[in-house]
Amino acid sequence: MLHPSDHARTRPDKVAYLMAATGQSLRYRELDESSNRGAQLLRSLGLGAGDHMALLFENSLLFFEICWAAQRSGIYYTAISTHLVPGEIAYIVGDCGAKVLVVSDALKPLAEKLAPLLPQGSARYMSGAAAPGWDSWDAALAAQPATPIANEIVGYDMLYSSGTTGRPKGVKPLFKSEPLGTLSPLLQLLVQEMCGVNEHSVYLSPAPLYHAAPLRFNMMVAALGATSVIMERFDPEEYLRLAQKHRCTQTQLVPTMFVRMLKLPGEVRAKYDVSSIKAAVHAAAPCPVEVKQKMIDWWGPVFIEYYAGTEGNGVTIADTAEWLAHRGTVGRSLVGQIHVVGADGEDCPVGETGQVYFAGGPEFAYHKDPAKTKGAYNEKGWSSLGDVGYLDADGYLYLTDRRAHMIISGGVNIYPQEAENVLVNHPAVADVAVFGVPNDEMGEEVKAVVQLLPGYAPGPMLADELITFCRASLSSIKCPRSLEFRAELPRTPTGKLLKRLLRDEYWPK
Repeated sequence: MLHPSDHARTRPDKVAYLMAATGQSLRYRELDESSNRGAQLLRSLGLGAGDHMALLFENSLLFFEICWAAQRSGIYYTAISTHLVPGEIAYIVGDCGAKVLVVSDALKPLAEKLAPLLPQGSARYMSGAAAPGWDSWDAALAAQPATPIANEIVGYDMLYSSGTTGRPKGVKPLFKSEPLGTLSPLLQLLVQEMCGVNEHSVYLSPAPLYHAAPLRFNMMVAALGATSVIMERFDPEEYLRLAQKHRCTQTQLVPTMFVRMLKLPGEVRAKYDVSSIKAAVHAAAPCPVEVKQKMIDWWGPVFIEYYAGTEGNGVTIADTAEWLAHRGTVGRSLVGQIHVVGADGEDCPVGETGQVYFAGGPEFAYHKDPAKTKGAYNEKGWSSLGDVGYLDADGYLYLTDRRAHMIISGGVNIYPQEAENVLVNHPAVADVAVFGVPNDEMGEEVKAVVQLLPGYAPGPMLADELITFCRASLSSIKCPRSLEFRAELPRTPTGKLLKRLLRDEYWPK
């Protein structure tokens, strides 16, 4: 059996999870006992296999204790982003049908605003010193035995999309009544076989745990008996320091983290030894070719890129050697057959851009939203995450953008990811968003909004310089006609750009 309870018997004092900033740790024996108490508590509250709970936590040890309690109870658990507003959180709690919500006491001000909006009848708990109207999770947990419940069975995460194109959508996995210790074959392939995680590994996790990849990878790390070092929040130099200090062997990042590390002064990057890292997984957004090449030059051939979604309908993957032979690819199909579909609904020729679909992969449905589910499938039964790309002659997929981000200017389709990939490599640029804004003659025109690195001052001269920089690499029609500066761009903590929030400012309501 591969489960933390197994490692609690064989290596009880080994650290399962370590918080990077505080040094607080959770050993396998402690994780087993705490998750047993949590499972007992959930059963005492009337939750059985197939029922649902939710949690609202910053990165913390208790986050994992709660997830493993639900996982060994056959319960669906929904981790909710701490960056959502109370109305959005209440929507998710109600939509997923959570019978129990557990909130961190570090989020007490948010919880107080949330309480009046929550559905009636759901149990409300808070860790630490509970606020009025909330029960104490700590006290309720302490009253439970640390022995396993009688009917242990595998539970599943049910996560919601980040809502970059509208209201979050929940993806509910099929309940399979699997015995404890059953692992996801896909995660086992990615984490254990491709990344090489085993009981001797040290995994460095820099991202928020409430998102799919960080949550699932860290759960799998504990199932395999390894140790996870959890960053409370990402900082580029601190990440490098931790990788050296703990001799981390595997990690998972997103392209914006690459950019932030590469923007560090050369003497800062040179201070840290990251040679212990044997596998660096990245996904969530297309990585600019120049950025990835610089990371390979720095860290070596340790990168594994994949393309997938919370929906799990398909997966592509490419190791470093494959990427170097097919620069810019997100890989070949691992799950599902890739189809690039044109406006006529037929497969595009090699090299031609269209919407990316998967055929033959696992089916999925958006919870309580049949219209959105139907919209994700075409008449042939293939499913899509809404991304646009093309295939090369060897079957490698290249993503160009999301369909929803496409700009139509004078009848020409423009994918803003191209300009973003160029502009982010300018030495003054910390972050960039490119999107379409109204133009009376052309319908839309290309606009860029830029966040500068410290030491650079915004102004017309720098704006002109950036537009000229872009035109040196791309056709002028793909480059911004205007450019503005912002102190910060709206991104989710996992690095997804909330372009809709910027774009909506320029379009009539």
